[in-house]
Amino acid sequence: MRSRYSAFVLRDVAYLLASWHPSTRPKKLTLDPDTRWVGLEVLSASGGVFDTAGIVEFRATHQVGVQTERSHFVREGGRWYYVDGVSAR
Repeated sequence: MRSRYSAFVLRDVAYLLASWHPSTRPKKLTLDPDTRWVGLEVLSASGGVFDTAGIVEFRATHQVGVQTERSHFVREGGRWYYVDGVSAR
């Protein structure tokens, strides 16, 4: 999760797409150039080294608001992939 947040901060679309599971990965990703991410707080996380699925709930702050999400990840070939997320409040 932290690496994906950093990719949003740096606008690294290639990394975001590479870390997105192929089953849900969009063909194209366009980031808003005006969004300035300023903080990440991981609220909870499940899924460890030997698990094949995990959930991360986080709060990411940008200059005009906050995004809170419960993200689902899967681990394949020793690597974690973002699957999808649901807005959490």
